[in-house]
Amino acid sequence: MKRRLPREYAFKILFMIEVGKNDPASALSYLFGNDDFSNQEKLFCRSLVEGVLEKRGELDKTLSLYLINWQFDRLSAAVRNILRLALYELLYLGDTPPPVAINEAIELTKTYQDEEAARFVNGMLDNIWKANQESKPSG
Repeated sequence: MKRRLPREYAFKILFMIEVGKNDPASALSYLFGNDDFSNQEKLFCRSLVEGVLEKRGELDKTLSLYLINWQFDRLSAAVRNILRLALYELLYLGDTPPPVAINEAIELTKTYQDEEAARFVNGMLDNIWKANQESKPSG
């Protein structure tokens, strides 16, 4: 199963929920109705959306800790949701290698924002991932 497209759809759904005030079920059914996804891809996309929504407070708090002289709610909605999505994958899904999750977030940011925002996303996620690894007990 390729995960790039379901990951991108998860981002779009999260964006629709936050900016458009859509309910998750409607956003999921709207986007799934416009593309041919396998059941595995739908499950992956749905698990990302539901996981981010469930852990949103924790994700936002973690991301806020790594912002220097900036507030999380001042980030663009696209960047906020890309960061949430990638951080959820990094912290809660053990089957995505961290470099893949970070690279996918960078690519989404390049598509929906710009190169400068992509560098910011890369730096944020890399710093969080490194700190997370350092805080884990070794051995």
